[in-house]
Amino acid sequence: MKKLKVGVICYPSLGGSGVVATELGKMMADKGHEMHYITSSKPFRFLDVHANIQFHEVKIDGYAVFKYPPYDIALANRIAEVIETEELDLLHVHYAVPHAIAAALGKDMANSTIGVITTLHGTDVTILGHDQGLRNTVRYGIDKSTITTAVSESLRMETLELIEPKNNLITIYNFIDENKYRPVDPGTLKSDLGIGQDEKVIIHISNFRKIKRIPDIIISFKKVLKEIDARLLLVGDGPERIEMEELVSEFGLQDKVTFTGKRDDLPELLAISDLMFHLSEKEAFGLVLLEALACGLPSIATDAGGIPEVIEDGVNGFIVQIGDTDMAAEKALLVLKNDELRVTLKENALRTAADKFHSSTIVDQYERLYYEVAGSR
Repeated sequence: MKKLKVGVICYPSLGGSGVVATELGKMMADKGHEMHYITSSKPFRFLDVHANIQFHEVKIDGYAVFKYPPYDIALANRIAEVIETEELDLLHVHYAVPHAIAAALGKDMANSTIGVITTLHGTDVTILGHDQGLRNTVRYGIDKSTITTAVSESLRMETLELIEPKNNLITIYNFIDENKYRPVDPGTLKSDLGIGQDEKVIIHISNFRKIKRIPDIIISFKKVLKEIDARLLLVGDGPERIEMEELVSEFGLQDKVTFTGKRDDLPELLAISDLMFHLSEKEAFGLVLLEALACGLPSIATDAGGIPEVIEDGVNGFIVQIGDTDMAAEKALLVLKNDELRVTLKENALRTAADKFHSSTIVDQYERLYYEVAGSR
């Protein structure tokens, strides 16, 4: 079959949508497709060396007439240029707002019939969709798309109920790079972090936003410490980092909680861990949970959004209600005290990642969608 030229519009950040957009592009490029990234800066995991991946920078200049730099307009203009110069077959945009809106405008500017796939990752619906002033904008972006996908069935249903778009949506799950996220030998990492060999390790990885409910994690961990010796690794950085450090000090847990900052050695950190805490109040999918599963690490997670589609209660981890720190601690102790249970959860975690979320399965779904949209012109 003919290899396709695909324009990709995404946030060039470390977040789940940026990771999935770049990993998908890499795997599509490996299949021979030409992937053209149209963003304000190179995506976090961008591969300069891949012959089938190109970067088209969106340059944003400030003008006195605008209170803020007109990113959306600059993006639409760049999309129109790349559609014409590269003769793209389709666009794949991540997030309805602002990217699907910019894609629709860019397509019109280029006087093109090119198809547009929009992938919803969560906040464009779970947050913006609840803003009455933006709901119509989200709906417009979806309705202007040829096909819209959601990263979980929960997000798909919430979008249909809240946004009420004209067309149906399809669910295509997120995925990870199994070559990176797999059981690995962590070497001396545990001792390098000052953790005793007999200490149990609970890990949390996030962008330290309020929605992640990190205080619940710290409180749950404090309750765990009443019964066993353990260490909490808080990996990442973000707006609540300083506040969380103050909370740890207030609880007198400085010797038991380690703030690692952003790290590149996540598989190794997961390898030295016995359990993951992920107690978010909103989560469309929870990519970090899948990364943990692929490394054989079970999780205690909330019943928010798409999380129960990744973590099966009692199978590869446990599900608790949002804010229930007593139950989170109870389930954590159940896992940490029972080696046999932990081994079973680990085996099931690896099986879930391989059977339900393997990259080859997900990428094939997207590739079929690409050909369907490209052929509908």
